[in-house]
Amino acid sequence: MQATVTSKGQITLPKDLRDKLNLNVGDRVEFFIDQEQGARLVVKHVPVTMLKGMLPRPSQPVSIEDMDKAILEGAAKS
Repeated sequence: MQATVTSKGQITLPKDLRDKLNLNVGDRVEFFIDQEQGARLVVKHVPVTMLKGMLPRPSQPVSIEDMDKAILEGAAKS
């Protein structure tokens, strides 16, 4: 996908990209420049409801105790 920079430094994101990122009027994005001078666009305001289903369900339920244990083990490794 491509976009053109206007004389005012503005771009219009292609509709396919806006749809893919679920961008709406008023949403904010942030740009990051990597070491190779590439840019990454990150959507900053994503409703929590959009996060549903991003991760697969665990194969078996995880107890609060198991979660606490994993957190402590992870913190000990840092």
